[in-house]
Amino acid sequence: MGEFELIRQYFMPLARLHGSRSVVLGPGDDCAIQSIPPGSDLVFSIDTLVEGVHFPAGYRPDYLGWRALAVAASDLAAMGAEPDCFTLALTLPEADEAWLRDFARGLGRAAESFGLVLAGGDTTRGPLTLSLQLHGLVEQGRAIRRSGACAGDLIVVSGTLGDAGAALDYLDACSPSEDEQSVLKRYHCPQPRLKLGMALRSLATAAIDVSDGLLADLNHILEASNVGANIDRAHVPVSQALARLKGDAAMDYALNSGDDYELCATIPEARWASVPKSLKQQLTVIGVIEPASGLRLDGTAVVSGSEATGFDHFRRKI
Repeated sequence: MGEFELIRQYFMPLARLHGSRSVVLGPGDDCAIQSIPPGSDLVFSIDTLVEGVHFPAGYRPDYLGWRALAVAASDLAAMGAEPDCFTLALTLPEADEAWLRDFARGLGRAAESFGLVLAGGDTTRGPLTLSLQLHGLVEQGRAIRRSGACAGDLIVVSGTLGDAGAALDYLDACSPSEDEQSVLKRYHCPQPRLKLGMALRSLATAAIDVSDGLLADLNHILEASNVGANIDRAHVPVSQALARLKGDAAMDYALNSGDDYELCATIPEARWASVPKSLKQQLTVIGVIEPASGLRLDGTAVVSGSEATGFDHFRRKI
């Protein structure tokens, strides 16, 4: 199968899954064309996933298709953006039709779920690598940044933390238990909090997605906002499955492991009181922003930025 037949058969259908508010011209020309609606800002990010670094060798292609798009879409969620379109640069060792069929199926399901349309891309030969650039739209001036946290703001997180990091211990399990299946699902099929991110636009002063670990990612907010924080370990949400699997070590996974793609945000206490119940049910208050720099656990254990490193591309591999 040649490059252009590969694109026509497996990826052109993804350009037709959804209408787009802004894509004027999609795949098939030298460039895509995007027209930004009046009163909107374009929010975009790019993520690269490399076999052996971001996912294990021989990883199921349908899982990879979903996971690749979900990881990238989580960045849009963190800024409160509405998903619109994406481009895909795909490097393949060979044009394996069975692999491509399953990968495109997983990617298509994710695009359908997240409301994204394929606007263009590129394919080439080499070690398995995916680069996805996602474009989202947000009302002018309303994107949530990392730099707005203020002393007194409550720190909240969505969902539970640590499951996906723990799942790495069970990727090769032949007959995973129910709890192992639960954490594996969090790794294979992450759910970017897109609707929640959009709802937080009028509430949050800062936000980030938890991709590299809670402490590491929260530290990015603290540095950008020039503030500190105190986290109450007892309030950090951990799933029952993780607690049963890891016991006393579950909290370490929740604080330091990545790949959960939940949101961590800061919200003024006065606003939190008026947050709708349906939104509060998705969030847990885990701490408070403080004026003194540094990240504290339970008020005493000070965690420096160098200790809260989370995932490091140049030190860790799958």
